[in-house]
Amino acid sequence: MVVYSVYVVNKAGGLVYQYDNYSPRTDVEKTFSHPLDLVLKVYDERVVVSFGQRDGIKVGYAVLSINGIDVNGKYMSDNRDVLEYLNTSFNYPLAIRFGRPRLTSNEKLMLASMFHSLFAIGSQLSPEPGSSGIEMLETDAFKLHCFQTLTGIKFIVLADPRQAGIDSLLRKIYEIYSDFALKNPFYSLEMPIRCDLFEQNLKVALEIAEKAGTFGAGS
Repeated sequence: MVVYSVYVVNKAGGLVYQYDNYSPRTDVEKTFSHPLDLVLKVYDERVVVSFGQRDGIKVGYAVLSINGIDVNGKYMSDNRDVLEYLNTSFNYPLAIRFGRPRLTSNEKLMLASMFHSLFAIGSQLSPEPGSSGIEMLETDAFKLHCFQTLTGIKFIVLADPRQAGIDSLLRKIYEIYSDFALKNPFYSLEMPIRCDLFEQNLKVALEIAEKAGTFGAGS
């Protein structure tokens, strides 16, 4: 089983901590001749496949590298424009690596804020007063689990649907937050968490959860 990522959102909906524990590899690298038999376009500052699927390359996948040179958004790491380079016939054959676009820091901030709003909406839609809000969202690929403290801090974990012991893990993360962030004299409430001991102990907790699925006494 696997835990994919952890988010900590403050009571105002701001993302104060995020850790990617595991990202499934979706990268596909193929050698192409000219003309390229995929249609590419710039979307959200990335060069992505807009039409044509083959050999594991899917619509929505982004260009990650060309001939081993990393691609950052619309440009290669040597500052050459990706689309111009791919439209030039004498550059071929080319080895192009495609993969699922990685979330940027700004996108993670935006998604955390959106979930905060959905959480509030879920509480307001409840037919019963005092609803806890959204505790879990389920897809075929992962489950999102959320634990909100009495002070409004949200701890969010994305995990494999089969991963057990997430409720215990969420409370363990809260315990680690209390011990290594709140008790850190240099940490300010509601601000981004930059505490080495917090992250070190979080990683240990995630490793235990993946191996055992639960936390016993003294974990």
